[in-house]
Amino acid sequence: MCNFFSFVGDGYGNFHAIGWETRKKWMQKKSDNSPDSHTRILTTMGVPPRMQDRWSKYEYNPITRKFTIDEPVETHDHEAAERWSNNLDYKRVVAPLIIKPIIHPFNIKPILIAEIDKKNLQRWDSVRDSVWDSVWDSVRDSVRDSVGDSVWDSVWASVWDSVGDSVWDSVGDSVWDSVRDSVRDSVGAYISSFFDIRYKYDISPAIQLWERGFVPAYDGKIWRLYGAPDARVVYEWNPHA
Repeated sequence: MCNFFSFVGDGYGNFHAIGWETRKKWMQKKSDNSPDSHTRILTTMGVPPRMQDRWSKYEYNPITRKFTIDEPVETHDHEAAERWSNNLDYKRVVAPLIIKPIIHPFNIKPILIAEIDKKNLQRWDSVRDSVWDSVWDSVRDSVRDSVGDSVWDSVWASVWDSVGDSVWDSVGDSVWDSVRDSVRDSVGAYISSFFDIRYKYDISPAIQLWERGFVPAYDGKIWRLYGAPDARVVYEWNPHA
């Protein structure tokens, strides 16, 4: 499988993975080495190919806390491997990664629209006007350049599977074709909050809206904020009025 985060264990309580300094060095050199390849981890450690099947291979998603035994060795203590992955300082693995719970905006108790929400929507409209490509693409490219493909793939899949599909479907049921790009941009902006890196644009307005329980969607004429309960429209704004 070789997804982020991959590691190996020798059965004696020793677990190994590729750390941040090596990951960063490989990215700077544009190396083909995958830091989340079990084979690459073992080879980097100096374990010869004929000995690599003596190591158990594991994966752990630090965002969802899902632990996977990929290729187990029968006598190894896999519970110890799970404890190790649960307690690891992931700044040692991907320094810019921010570990935090995934927020579903429509699960937040309904709150009244405040002036800060209106201002953030206006700021978000301005940001999206400034982005040549989609915000989603801009965030994806920045994250990949900063932490690598496997980390981006894992985090975006975690967030999308947890909340993206639900938000996309809830808002899209009403005005699907016209707003899907803006909704995807909102999800992309929220995914950006899981990384402490410099982005080309200030996407904090969409993050703040999301974390207060609002998802902005634009149909080309009107901005709408969707919120709980039932992903209903809670605010409308015409930027052209």
